Order: sequence, then structure tokens, then C-alpha cells
Amino acid sequence: MKHLSIIVLLALALCGCGNRSADNPTAGQEEDRESKAMLQGFWVDDETEEYAVHVDGDTIFYSDSTSMPAYFRIVGDSLVLASGATYSIDRLTQNLFWFRNQNGDLVKYRRSDNPEADSTWVHDAPHIMTYTHQVKTDSVVTFGGDRYHWYIAINPTKYKVVKHAYNEDGVEVDNVYYDNIMHISVYKGAQKLFSSDFRKSQYSKYVPADFLEQAVLGNMEYSSIDAAGLHFNATLCIPDGASCYLVETLISFKGQLSMKTIEY
Repeated sequence: MKHLSIIVLLALALCGCGNRSADNPTAGQEEDRESKAMLQGFWVDDETEEYAVHVDGDTIFYSDSTSMPAYFRIVGDSLVLASGATYSIDRLTQNLFWFRNQNGDLVKYRRSDNPEADSTWVHDAPHIMTYTHQVKTDSVVTFGGDRYHWYIAINPTKYKVVKHAYNEDGVEVDNVYYDNIMHISVYKGAQKLFSSDFRKSQYSKYVPADFLEQAVLGNMEYSSIDAAGLHFNATLCIPDGASCYLVETLISFKGQLSMKTIEY
């Protein structure tokens, strides 16, 4: 039985490798190491005259301080990123690097002629951004003659959220943000009705998985009080985008929690 389990696991592993190869047409093809060596160094955009990328070994560093470095290969006439994104190379010499972006537009780089490029480049260590609003807020509300004191705390974390985007040159990049943990406490006089932290993963039933993966739990706000209890709204957004989900967090007068999506 033990041997059978090992055989099954090996078969699954081989199937997984085969699927990844099918998704990436260049998988398994020999890399053009001569072209990769030619690409090493600092490159500027031919139109803007500004630094575009720094290529060091098998890694591309972007001039955008928020974009993560990307592992790459050169296969045939294509630049292939670790994500599987592939860009056709029109021309590559010691001083010129021309390629087609995701829209088929021609992007032209030329090698930097600044002898001090190594000392002036400052973007090899990308800046990880935080995405928060007001950190602490509280208030006292009344219903049915009773007073309720609610308290919200937004706590930035070091949990990283990766957002997939395209830079100004139409190249796929990953921007990284720190996620947040929300805390809500509700008191009726001196009696604590509810106190708990909220993490992004708790909203998996109310937000599609592909959206939630790139979203940040950005805010928590008090909304209203009625016979059902105290209503709070959690905002989950993809950073720097227009897409957000608003999920209601209801805390009853008995301290029970329920949620529902109220807006997209």
C-alpha cells in the first residue's frame, strides 16, 4: 500500500509538470545565454531618456520603485518572465534593446552611457506600500434607551499582497502592498459584547478568490445601529484601482457576528 501511494504521488507530480509546460510554450527550451549576457546592465527609454530597467544576472529590476524584480529567460526571439509573460524581441545588440509589449507596441531601450549609472540607480530594493486610512476611531451610539460604545482599530501588518499590473511600457510587473488587520470592540456600558480581529481571509465567502488574492483589507467603518445590531462596513480593494467590495459586518446585541456583501 505504501509503494502504491508513492507511485500515485509521482504520477501526480508528472502530470503537474506537464500542465505547466503546456501553459508556457517556451518551457524546456534551451536558453540563449549569449543574448542574456548582452542584456546585462542599465537601459534607458529611447523616448523619455529616463532609466527603464537594470538587468543583473537573471533578474530585471524596474525603475518604478514599487515594482518587484522579475526573473527572466531569453528563449529564441522572446523575453520570458517567470510569470510566463512573453515579449517578442525585435532587436538586441550591445547598445539597443527593442521588444513588443503586451499590446504589440514597439518599446525601444538603449544602453545607458552614464559611467556612474551603478551609483545613481536606486530601485533594486522595491518599496512596499501600505494601504490604510484612519488608524483608530470610536463613538457612543444609543438604541432602545441603551448606550453602546464601539471601537475600531486598523493595524498595518507585514503580510504581503501582490498586485499584478502593467507598467508604463506595457510590461507585466508585480507591485507589493502590506495588508491590514481590523479590530472591532463593542461595549454596552461596562459589558463587553464583542471583541475580535478581522483578516482578509475571513471574507473569502463574500469576495471572489481571484479578486481577494490581490485585494487589501483597506478600511472598516461604522455604518448604523438598528434592531438587528451595530452595522460596520469592511472595504476590500485592489490597490490603486477602482474595484472594491463592501462587506457588511453586523454585530448583534448578543454579540453574534454575521456578514454579507452589500456593494461591488
